[in-house]
Amino acid sequence: MDMEKEMETKMETMADFEEEINASFVKFREGDRINGTVVSVEEEEILLDLHSFSQGVIPQTEYSDDPDFHAMDEIRVGDTLSVVVLYEDEQGRTVLSLKQAREADSWEALKNAYEDRRIYEVRVKNTVPSGVVAYVEGIRGFIPASQLALAYVEEGELDQYIGQTLKVRVITVDEEKQKLVLSAKEVAKEEAAQIHENKLNALQKGYITEGTVTRIESYGCFVEFGDGLTGLVHISQICNKFLKSPKEVVKLGMKVKVKVLSVEEGKIRLSMKEAEDIAPELEKEEDERSSGGAAMEYKDEEEAITSLAGLLKGIHLEE
Repeated sequence: MDMEKEMETKMETMADFEEEINASFVKFREGDRINGTVVSVEEEEILLDLHSFSQGVIPQTEYSDDPDFHAMDEIRVGDTLSVVVLYEDEQGRTVLSLKQAREADSWEALKNAYEDRRIYEVRVKNTVPSGVVAYVEGIRGFIPASQLALAYVEEGELDQYIGQTLKVRVITVDEEKQKLVLSAKEVAKEEAAQIHENKLNALQKGYITEGTVTRIESYGCFVEFGDGLTGLVHISQICNKFLKSPKEVVKLGMKVKVKVLSVEEGKIRLSMKEAEDIAPELEKEEDERSSGGAAMEYKDEEEAITSLAGLLKGIHLEE
């Protein structure tokens, strides 16, 4: 029985050895996508074990199109890499491309990112006419000047973005035309909208503050207050008298006190007349509290003295 097991083990070992030998003589063809194990990483080239008689080499020009890619920082000995076969060099080595193998995967990832509205952080590399260039998933992307920020960026202002890190979203991805367009403006708009919504949610009905008149219409005026919030003061809420036009009382740039009446569907309703009516009352209450506290303190002290005198009254000390 032991002899049979030993024979089976030997046969399996011989079969594995034969398989390795056959694999070692495999000839790779141009365009084949194969896997190899990293045995050496240098700035100039990466060497791979292809489990063949031929050694694999990836020249630096076939690492990546992304200028921020550094092989010694991102690839380690023992890593398994998927590569595309280019040709066999004079030394009999199989020359490979890492970037070609990754490019197909990158375009697929970018298509998914477009569908999922994924946000990337990218570093601007350089400027081109009407925009800047940044790399995503190793693919060169274009950010038009109109998509760099909430406000339009002029051609002469593009240089200031070189080296900056931006949050972007894919807005056009076309592998066939090798076209990738990114937008930082879309992300900025969403972040600004979220911040604005948070401010609205924090706004309390009855809150009184000071603001600036930024727009006047026949039906009322708009007042900006806080950090970028704007609300409408209807003409009936400007003062306690009838007005034919808000301009009878307010003018652009005027500082006014307003009270928050309501916040509904992102719209803020304000009142100037209620703010002016309430403000003096609040000041009066504050004054009364301040003076009342002193009076109470004096009263308590007086009562304490009177009370002590009352206790001592009638007590006769014997000599």
